[in-house]
Amino acid sequence: MDTKIGALDACPPTCTDLYATPSNCAVSTIQSSSSPTIITPSDTTLGRYLARRLVQIGVTDIFSVPGDFNLTLLDHLIAEPGLTNVGCCNELNAGYAADGYARSRGVGACVVTFTVGGLSVLNAIAGAYSENLPLICIVGGPISNDYGTNRILHHTIGLPDFSQELRCFRTVTCYQAVVNNLEDAHELIDIAISTSLKESKPVYVSISCNLAGIPHPTFSREPVPFSLSPRLSNQMGLEAALEAAAKFLDKAVKPVLVGGPKLRVANATDAFVELADACGYPLAVMPPAKGLVPEHHPHFIGTYWGAVSTPFCAEIVESADAYLFAGPIFNDFTSVGYSLLLKKEKAIIVQPNRVVIGNGPAFGCILMKDFLRALVKRLKCNTTAYENYHRISVPEGHPLKSAPKEPLRVSVLFQHIQNMLSSETAVIAEAGDSWFNCQKLKLPRGCGYEFQLQYGSVGWSVGATLGYAQAVPEKRVIACIGDGSFQFTAQDVSTMIRYGQRAIIFLINNGGYTTEAVIHDGPYNVIKNWNYTGLVDALHNGEGKCWTTKVRCEEELIEAIETATGDKKDNLCFIEVVVHKDDTSKELLEFGSRVSAANSRPPNPQ
Repeated sequence: MDTKIGALDACPPTCTDLYATPSNCAVSTIQSSSSPTIITPSDTTLGRYLARRLVQIGVTDIFSVPGDFNLTLLDHLIAEPGLTNVGCCNELNAGYAADGYARSRGVGACVVTFTVGGLSVLNAIAGAYSENLPLICIVGGPISNDYGTNRILHHTIGLPDFSQELRCFRTVTCYQAVVNNLEDAHELIDIAISTSLKESKPVYVSISCNLAGIPHPTFSREPVPFSLSPRLSNQMGLEAALEAAAKFLDKAVKPVLVGGPKLRVANATDAFVELADACGYPLAVMPPAKGLVPEHHPHFIGTYWGAVSTPFCAEIVESADAYLFAGPIFNDFTSVGYSLLLKKEKAIIVQPNRVVIGNGPAFGCILMKDFLRALVKRLKCNTTAYENYHRISVPEGHPLKSAPKEPLRVSVLFQHIQNMLSSETAVIAEAGDSWFNCQKLKLPRGCGYEFQLQYGSVGWSVGATLGYAQAVPEKRVIACIGDGSFQFTAQDVSTMIRYGQRAIIFLINNGGYTTEAVIHDGPYNVIKNWNYTGLVDALHNGEGKCWTTKVRCEEELIEAIETATGDKKDNLCFIEVVVHKDDTSKELLEFGSRVSAANSRPPNPQ
């Protein structure tokens, strides 16, 4: 019986060891060098040292919520000229914002208070961990004097043990530093930051509240810039893997390439595109990798997502006699309820530090970037599969023309969003039907794209939009958010207004949790309808630049987009789009039925 990738039967997990460098933005920052200089005594505090370290790695904005344990720390962080504090409405959104920021800048940071704040931000940190994002989570901790005293502190669960927060963070961070003395503070901070960059994961840094403002001799000089030791491939293993992979692919009649989300953490996108340029294979991406590979590439065929793929993409991928997946994650969502029609013996799986060819052999200690770049020179050009795609594909149709004042359809909405995209925009897609509708957008050169599929935290996009827009103010962020998701995290639209951001938020109001209803319907999927534009007007409160409108038909949508991109181009624009509760993409309907079937499998015999 064939072994299937993403099949219902258990398959070996993909390698999660990450041997990669940070994104290009972070690399250029941390490898810059300058001669250490003496700094003034007022700048030699622990807080200022941490601030300088953050600026040095490319963090110019921190996302924070004040609390009594972090107030002095915030004083010293914001005293750093290169660092801006972005105050958020709650810790969860601060974490989501740092996540969105890290996607653009290569690293992000948030600052919260002990336990009551730390446990609130924990969910966002878990999401960043799942997406392999470097993120520095800084917590203002208890006064150093209270460690080991058996005292009970406020903002805790009422036990004299202060380790609850630390124990929770251990599962969702790659390093934890508890700074409760000055002697090793600089060392712990440096290890935490460098570990986050090396592993491309979040780290936890707790700073005792009475230490942040105290000078120490170890902080009296400008910190030496970080220098991360480069990861190197084992050359013998690399050569053996290349020989086996070239033989495997060259004997195939119609091989294909599929990019996965770990292209980001492996810093291997350019190498992957170089390989596509050279080999002539059709080029597809898994859904969480959308935006990592240029869609204007001449051999790009769309998103491979099993039964809900871009038209004609799945047919080409699943009929291939060999496929190279670079950085894939095969889970129940990316496999559409474990229903991918792939066979392991036909696959080369390239992870950030490992290559597996078919059912074996496997080659470790090989960097994805090195393998893909070297493979360019080994493969014969083979355009057969792309020619097949070109032969069978039919141009997508357009939605039926709307009648005058006809209730707006979601397909019409996204046709107009497509026309808004350019190199000066970025798309943020919220969990739900926006996943599927945004997947069908064709991204022009330079257009950013982000969504969170692995963790799928509902409401993520509000904070992520805030963070992403703060990181790249030159881009106009277009966020597509469902009404149910928006109710989770709506408050920080006010923060976007406060900091002069220009995002365009399309609030898709269909009266409930549509994705959940498609998977398994019930009365719990209906939510209280809000006056969403009225809410945002209240958040605006006459301070800052914000424009809102509500649309119910195509004519109103066209007028709203013209205003948002014209007279109100310097405003945060909030467009509430009212659609029918059952107006969903066909992909969501297919996806929901397959996930429902996977979730309702009977228990294995005992």
